[in-house]
Amino acid sequence: MKAFAKKDLILLDDLGLMSLTTENRRDLIEILEDRNGLRSTIVTSQLPVSKGYDAIGDPTLANAILDRLAHNAYKIILKGESMRKTRSKLTKPTDT
Repeated sequence: MKAFAKKDLILLDDLGLMSLTTENRRDLIEILEDRNGLRSTIVTSQLPVSKGYDAIGDPTLANAILDRLAHNAYKIILKGESMRKTRSKLTKPTDT
């Protein structure tokens, strides 16, 4: 855990793709608490923030985790088809 706290930047990719276990939630809050206001953390997710509570599980820890992620954060919301889908020769992009 100390190694995560010392890194200038960490990337949490596809947060919420799978439900978090009790141990996952505890580790995540510990990492975020150690980094809060000191180091940068980038989070990617296909879930809107409002669905984060369900993905994280425990409402109290979800609130603490999302608060630390959202405080002083820049939020970028991408819209449209997946680049994998639009560049693949196997599928046709849909009109949006």
